[in-house]
Amino acid sequence: MDMCTDPLSYELLAEVGEGAYGTVYKARELGGKQRLLAVKKLHFRGDTTEGGIPAFMIREVALLRKMNYFNHPNIVKLLEASAVPDGRNLNLTLVLEYIDQDLSTFLSKVPASGLSRDCIKDMMQQLLRGLDYLHTNLVLHRDLKPDNILVSSRGEVKIGDFGLARIYTFNIALTPGVVTLWYRAPEVLLNSVYMSSVDMWSAGCIFAELFLLRPLFQGYTEVQQLQKIFEVIGLPCKEDWPKDSPIPYSDNWGPGVSSTKLLQNLGPDENNLLSQCLAFRPSARISAAKALTHPFFMKK
Repeated sequence: MDMCTDPLSYELLAEVGEGAYGTVYKARELGGKQRLLAVKKLHFRGDTTEGGIPAFMIREVALLRKMNYFNHPNIVKLLEASAVPDGRNLNLTLVLEYIDQDLSTFLSKVPASGLSRDCIKDMMQQLLRGLDYLHTNLVLHRDLKPDNILVSSRGEVKIGDFGLARIYTFNIALTPGVVTLWYRAPEVLLNSVYMSSVDMWSAGCIFAELFLLRPLFQGYTEVQQLQKIFEVIGLPCKEDWPKDSPIPYSDNWGPGVSSTKLLQNLGPDENNLLSQCLAFRPSARISAAKALTHPFFMKK
């Protein structure tokens, strides 16, 4: 399942992160360009009751292979991917361009006075351009959060870890660990069907965080997360509740008053864009392409 007939040669320089699924290394390309690389060595456990690697994992790796041809300034460049079956498990190695900080790290260094409006505008514009590119190519990220958005020393914003969300989610059931719900769209929390609009919800949460310097919704269970969402956007009407959700509608979820001004210290353009990203109904949520034409980005 190797992507390239002529694999990249590199030397591992240092381990830069370890997670439930594997290890990330900083590496340097040998010969040629001597580029710095990020090498992710991931180990996914298959469902031991069924035997073999789940078909969707193989599909996701095929999707990663497709992304090898993606070339967009706001998408982390995947240079190589190889998948080696190991019994019921899958060992996946990804070689990517190296960027040394994610958005979480970037935001942790911002002074208390906050980011300038121009900086927020620039970062959101880059994020939305990357999302628009993914959605145009029929790719959903499904797990967009500050840890998966990289910021280069030149201020370039790049989306990373796309194409892995479904493999990660499958393994959550098999691997103990806390999953961040803070950027998850209501329809996902409600176990309903979802589409590219899930990424726009996450983008809205990140937009708010660029102003607040803290996550907008910080729940620690799915129920608590929904309650925190409804405290801000108001409880939707029963007609808008997803019909296929196993979780029933209740007036006790939160206040019934929705506000057009979601954050008190934002101007009308910012609040309008935020409210369109954080619309409860997925079909009412703004698309990345439409968001890029919003007055927030147009006005000087």
